[in-house]
Amino acid sequence: MLDSIEAGVNKARFTLYQTQVAKMTVALGVVMDSIATINYKKDTTLAMLWAAQDRGWQLFYMEQSDLRLQDGEPRATVRTLRMHRDAAHWFDLGEPASMLLAELDVILMRKDPPFDNEYIYSTYILEAAERLGVLVANQPQSLRDCNEKMFATQFPQCCPPLLVSRDNKELKEFHRVHSDVIFKPLDGMGGSSIFRVRHDDPNLNVILEVLTNHGRNTIMAQKYIPEIVDGDKRILMIDGEPIPYCLARVPMAGESRGNLAAGGTGRPQPLSERDRWIAAQVGPELKRRGLLFVGLDVIGDYLTEINVTSPTCVREIDAKYDTNIAGKLMDCLELKLRERA
Repeated sequence: MLDSIEAGVNKARFTLYQTQVAKMTVALGVVMDSIATINYKKDTTLAMLWAAQDRGWQLFYMEQSDLRLQDGEPRATVRTLRMHRDAAHWFDLGEPASMLLAELDVILMRKDPPFDNEYIYSTYILEAAERLGVLVANQPQSLRDCNEKMFATQFPQCCPPLLVSRDNKELKEFHRVHSDVIFKPLDGMGGSSIFRVRHDDPNLNVILEVLTNHGRNTIMAQKYIPEIVDGDKRILMIDGEPIPYCLARVPMAGESRGNLAAGGTGRPQPLSERDRWIAAQVGPELKRRGLLFVGLDVIGDYLTEINVTSPTCVREIDAKYDTNIAGKLMDCLELKLRERA
C-alpha cells in the first residue's frame, strides 16, 4: 500500500516537473563569427538561432574575442539577440553587458575554423562554463581532441587507404603504391591546399616540400577516390544519429574538390545503405564524446573527414526535404537539459 502511494506521489512530482520544464525559458548563448557577415541564404547557425527563438528561448550573442576568464570565472561580453526571417534585416543586437557564462543553459560553439591557438583558448573558457553546469555543444574537450581529419582514422574500416606522416620518403612511397593520391594539410578547411597527384605528376616533390615544410609539418595522404565526381557527401549527425538525407557536393569540371567553398554544387539526396553503415560505425563514439552536431564527409564508400567544429549544409538539405534539422538539434538539446535536471 505504501509503495503504491509513494509511486503515485513520485508520478505526480514527475508530471509537475515535466510541466515546469515544458514552460522553462532556456538561455542560449552562441559563439560565432560576426553575424553581420554571414550568408543569409544558407548559413547553418542562422537556422539554429531561428529554431531556438521559435521555442521562446532567450538568445545571447558572443564573438570569440568576447570570452574571458576573470578570477577563475568564465565570463563574456554578451548582447541579447533577436532574429528575423528577412534578408535585408535578419537580426537585432542589444547593448553589450558582462555575463557569467554559468547564467546560460546552453552554449553553441559555432566559430568557424581556423582551428588555431585562439580557438583552443576559447574551448578552455567554455570548458570552465561546462564545469559549472552549462551544456556546451559541441563538448569543448572533444573539439580539442578530434582533429577533423585525424578523427576519421579511428574508423579504419570506413576509410580509404591513407597515411599520416611528415616523412617525404614515406609519402612518396605511398604515392608510388597507389599512383593517384590526395595530399592535404591536417588543419585546412574549405578544400584549401588540397592537391591531387597522379602517377606521372612532375610536381610531387615540390608539393610535398610545401605541404610538409620540408619535413616539419605532418600531413595526410589518401588514395584518390574516383567517385568524387558524384559528390563529396556531407552527412549530418545529431547525438550520434544520422539525418536520413545528405548533401552531395559535386566538384566543378576539372576540379577534384567538392567543397562548396571551392566552387562545388550542392545536391541533396537520401543516404545510401553504405552511408548508413558508416554513420552507425561512427555514431556511438560521437555520442560518447558529447559531439551533438557533426558532419561526416563521405566520398563513394569511404569516410574521409569528421567535421566537429562548425558543420554546415543544414539549409540546403532542409530546402529539398523539409527536414527541420535545426529543430531536431534543439529537441536534442532540450532532452539533454531535461536529463540533467
